[in-house]
Amino acid sequence: MSANSANPHPLSPLSGIPYFSQWEDPTCAAGIISGDITLSDIRLWHQSGAASQEEFIEWANHVCGMCCLKMVLAAVSGTVVPILKLTQRSLAYGAYIREGKNIKGLIYAPFVDYVSQELGLAAQVKVDISAQDIGSQLDLHRFFIASVHPSIRIPESVPPGKGGHLVLVTQADAGFVTFHNPSGHDITTQQDVTLSVETFARFFAGRGIALVSNSD
Repeated sequence: MSANSANPHPLSPLSGIPYFSQWEDPTCAAGIISGDITLSDIRLWHQSGAASQEEFIEWANHVCGMCCLKMVLAAVSGTVVPILKLTQRSLAYGAYIREGKNIKGLIYAPFVDYVSQELGLAAQVKVDISAQDIGSQLDLHRFFIASVHPSIRIPESVPPGKGGHLVLVTQADAGFVTFHNPSGHDITTQQDVTLSVETFARFFAGRGIALVSNSD
């Protein structure tokens, strides 16, 4: 169920949190996922902060977590920081690791150090938690970056595993979870997506990052 569904649920249908796509142009997301277009077709690549289109192409499929951070920063400060500007600043902390031509990350502990020291955001790594626990995390923190399987964009599907992608949870309670998905394929799977806790749990890897204390 999405936030635009007619089915009632206790969470607000609109979080008010700015949305961004990890591929810069959310209207191109479906084509990228289907393979009908490539990253080289994205005309808005320069908005990523990349120095070149090649740099954008190299990173665009790896920055779902940084896209979540971009949304958090826009919400708390009103400042929109390009994704690759955030990414490049995080490299000194080890938030991503290059292994040949491969990029490994987002790595949680270095990311927490980065956002704390560079951006002044309180953050904590959370592991071994259930989907039902996310609501209690949001009692203490404004946001939760959750590790889910990327097929969460098709909530009726049965994922082959859990984790591998990051979404920004903005609201949660005992029954429902609402989130922004940096790689959703259309508006109903991108912004303020609301799923039942049971459905979210099928994709959730039981780990993530809590961001911005509610006491701040």
